[in-house]
Amino acid sequence: MKLPQQAIEAILFKKLDKEIQYLLLKRTPETGGFWQPITGGLEEGETKIQALKREMGEETGIKNVIRIIRDVHRFEFFDPHLIKEYAFGVQIPVNEEVVLNMKEHSEYKWCNFHEALRLLLWKENKEALRKLHETLISQTKSQRK
Repeated sequence: MKLPQQAIEAILFKKLDKEIQYLLLKRTPETGGFWQPITGGLEEGETKIQALKREMGEETGIKNVIRIIRDVHRFEFFDPHLIKEYAFGVQIPVNEEVVLNMKEHSEYKWCNFHEALRLLLWKENKEALRKLHETLISQTKSQRK
């Protein structure tokens, strides 16, 4: 029996004065043309965190990370084999510059929660974003106390 393939989803965010912004990438028309967070498969012998950092670098050129929020969401899908995807929240510095890999993505956009939710196509990407946003909002509220 073949083991399921593993993939990561990295939802990059930055905290501004009054809101949190999330980074979405638009796939090229040849690769579907839809908006999504950073995604990618684990390579042989790679940990999820190593894959996350590699994919961030490959897809956006971003290497600086403030913190990683693990276990935001996980789900399975077939494409055409079973893939287990693990979603992470990744806070990056506010002034971090995005340099797209134009083979995979045609544009990027920083969005507030509602706009990001509206732009995302896949149900599981939306669910991961919801869970991350709830986590960040509850952390912000507890820090204010």
